[in-house]
Amino acid sequence: MSHSISPHAALVVVDVQPDFMPGGTLACHEGDAIVPGIDALLRSRMFSHVVATQDWHPRGHVSFASSHPGRAPFEQIDLYGQPQTLWPDHCVQGTHGAELHPAIDWSALDAVIRKGSNPGVDSYSGFRENHGPAGLRPPTGLAGWLQQRDVDEVFVCGLARDVCVLWTAQDALELGLRASLLWDLSRPVTPDTDTAIRATLQAQGIAIAATSELRRA
Repeated sequence: MSHSISPHAALVVVDVQPDFMPGGTLACHEGDAIVPGIDALLRSRMFSHVVATQDWHPRGHVSFASSHPGRAPFEQIDLYGQPQTLWPDHCVQGTHGAELHPAIDWSALDAVIRKGSNPGVDSYSGFRENHGPAGLRPPTGLAGWLQQRDVDEVFVCGLARDVCVLWTAQDALELGLRASLLWDLSRPVTPDTDTAIRATLQAQGIAIAATSELRRA
């Protein structure tokens, strides 16, 4: 199946940062495998609009297991009435692990959306933070940025497929954008989620695409 890329489509590259690579503090399964493909796609200048998101946590962030004595990474707690996974410390502001991956040529970027900088609220989606104490999900500014440029479709790739990439695609759809997930340019925290993620995307109307299927309109 071919996917035509119009001037009103945007590429959203989610959290391609060293801490999510093998050897990083929150390594995704085969996370490094997507780096060459994302670099090639950015160099192709196929998209008129390119945005990257960047996890950007302060030390002691509420999502870190180390902020909850007696808790271990990957345990779940209740936070503001919602389930919250506790993660290893990762993407701490100003550290090497929080940088955009240095093996990618980011010169095609039009904007970088930093997320997760509120110490008391996690942020998976590139569009909105997770639920906060008031029960709301504050916007990151990405939706408004895309709207100002008449973007009506997004292609999402990056890390992790089963968390931040998924939430970003879901929020795009909820905000009225057509959404596709570039499967070959994403990887999960754990690969045993792949079947469930495919089923979720298909049920919600989010297209599963491959870079080999992309064509300029």
